[in-house]
Amino acid sequence: MRYSNATNYALHTMVHLMLEPGRSSMGVQELAEMQHLSPTYLSKILTKLTKAGLIESTPGAKGGYKISRKNQEISFLDVINAIEGDTSIFECSIHHEGCLIENVMRQSEENMKAELKSKLLIDIAKEAELKQKKEKS
Repeated sequence: MRYSNATNYALHTMVHLMLEPGRSSMGVQELAEMQHLSPTYLSKILTKLTKAGLIESTPGAKGGYKISRKNQEISFLDVINAIEGDTSIFECSIHHEGCLIENVMRQSEENMKAELKSKLLIDIAKEAELKQKKEKS
């Protein structure tokens, strides 16, 4: 099981945006440069995050992107679902009622989703901020 690179970049982008609470927004160019990405590629990721209601876009020369929900409401699962979708990881290829293998796989997936839902991006953003402060000292 592996998440796409887009999910990786989306998670990092969301943390970057949370680390800039005083700014009205950040442009796609600046966000792309932070991660050494093409702005075109990052724009596609930002579009998915916007459609999911996690960020909002402000058009224009001074426009950009900012978090659209309370930081304490955004989990890892929210971002993953925005990029990957909410489809099941495992699908039994033999369609029969009460598949024991499928039951184990679905329960494992539900446990993983519950864990990712309980992990908030703001907690990672706070840790990153503390790490930056220690490095500057």
